[in-house]
Amino acid sequence: MTSNVKDLDTMLDPLIIQESGEVYRNPTQVQMSQIVLPCHANHCGELSAGQLLKWMDSTACLSAERHSGVSCVTASVDDIHFEHTIGVGKVVNITAKVNRAFTSSMEVGILVTCEDLYTARQWKVCHACATFVARRTGAGKVQLKQVIPHTQMEQMEYSLAAERRRMRLIHAEIITDILSSSTAQLGECQEYEDAVRAERTRVESVELVLPPHANHQVSTFGGQIMAWMENVATIAASRLCNAHPTLRTIEMFHFRGPSHIGDRLVLKAIVNNAFKHSMEVGVCAEAYQGGEPLRHINSAFMTFEVLDSDRKPRTLPRLRPEPVDGKRRYQEAIARKKIRLDRKYITSCKQTEVPVSVPWDPSNQMYLSYNNVSALKLMDTRNNWVLTSEKNKVRLYTLEEDHMLFFKVEMNVSVPAEQTFHLLSDLRRRKEWDRHYEECEVINQADEDDTLYRIATPSVTKGGKGQDFILLASRRKPCDSRDPYLIALRSVTLPTHPPTDDYSRGEVLCAGFTIWEESSTITKITYYNQATPGVLPYISTDIVGLSSAFSSSFSACSQFLEANKYG
Repeated sequence: MTSNVKDLDTMLDPLIIQESGEVYRNPTQVQMSQIVLPCHANHCGELSAGQLLKWMDSTACLSAERHSGVSCVTASVDDIHFEHTIGVGKVVNITAKVNRAFTSSMEVGILVTCEDLYTARQWKVCHACATFVARRTGAGKVQLKQVIPHTQMEQMEYSLAAERRRMRLIHAEIITDILSSSTAQLGECQEYEDAVRAERTRVESVELVLPPHANHQVSTFGGQIMAWMENVATIAASRLCNAHPTLRTIEMFHFRGPSHIGDRLVLKAIVNNAFKHSMEVGVCAEAYQGGEPLRHINSAFMTFEVLDSDRKPRTLPRLRPEPVDGKRRYQEAIARKKIRLDRKYITSCKQTEVPVSVPWDPSNQMYLSYNNVSALKLMDTRNNWVLTSEKNKVRLYTLEEDHMLFFKVEMNVSVPAEQTFHLLSDLRRRKEWDRHYEECEVINQADEDDTLYRIATPSVTKGGKGQDFILLASRRKPCDSRDPYLIALRSVTLPTHPPTDDYSRGEVLCAGFTIWEESSTITKITYYNQATPGVLPYISTDIVGLSSAFSSSFSACSQFLEANKYG
């Protein structure tokens, strides 16, 4: 149950001793500690998830307001996965800090841990990222000041925040497309004699928004709305299994409109589908005042389990969906479960834990792309590189960590950054400067930013086989001037392109370019590669030979860019 205490101390300690000896504290960091009392708990003696959501939202809001200097409201919350429950008498520690600010919105990272006061143990309960929007009283749009990262951890979160923001903006549209295509392939719902009718799980409840439920702008706290939604979802889940359910996951959701003091908040919940050990509950929150029509405030999907005396998930009863809309929700829940598992598997693993050969398909494209770019950004934030060689103005750095070997190659070119980005992001042109690229074909243009390639490289031994790779190339333009252009590469598998006898199938765990604009005419190019067996034919333990190979290739790259800088 316990996590590594040293790692938790690193994440929770607000004071960091820098190399200069100065003590640094993140100026946006806010901490809340609460002892779980019986009034906070359910009848199982565990902290109500709704109460925890209120505390998380309040802490994150205070962090956002500390940075912005004005009032803030919750706009969205990313996926939350609750790893453990929290008992009465334990201490809940919540830490929140602004990872990055955009024009008028900011991402706030939230970490929740539990502490046992008698044993001094601590363990992680969940983490989340929430988006808050700054609201100035009266006229005038808020222009937020930039967050300046000081530590490697802050730099990493700052960099990843831009990619998470991109995923949030396209999430709803992509999920809708995936659900449409997935449910069409599922066919009819199966009927079971002993199934529980979905109508039995339907819940509707109304809440009057009072001053204690609202912030200083008289808007209902986002955490309060989430708590009310969790309450009706728990009732719906209980009606299916006749037992107390445990909330495990809340999927990413957005607040579609504000709620204010005096609103009547109508909350509706129903179990959409029951799987072997988990169930999905759909929840909707709508508001009205007087005789006005209902306003849609929020919708969410929550996943519950029922635990036995050994804290293991119990087998759940089957569900018989309602006709028409119920069957649609039933099928969409199946598709969402696959999406949820893909997302959790791909985006939550450490880079060293994600298998190289992850199958690609449209349903996991968004998350593979996120993982691809995030892995490159994480490599870019490392600061313990060792300069191995410098030749022809090409600098080679290496880093050994966790039995992995990382390479970094740097050089400057007199070519504008945007043109450099366009030239390097088309892998079909790489064979013009890299002799290790023999063939390159586009397999699938997934979208404007993501392309699947098949690449073939020559044999490194006489009479031996060449290698081929199936690569996902993800391109990103800068979010602002503090971001580079990015071209991230990683291996995927495609059933349409299995390994052949003519080539040995190679794999790339993480590679790619960051392209920084030093001036209007000078660009710094950094190439990264995380070496695994068979990554590239010229990777070897011979650093001298490796340096020569990289120097030769990137000197040719510089010449290629110079020759094509005007298109």
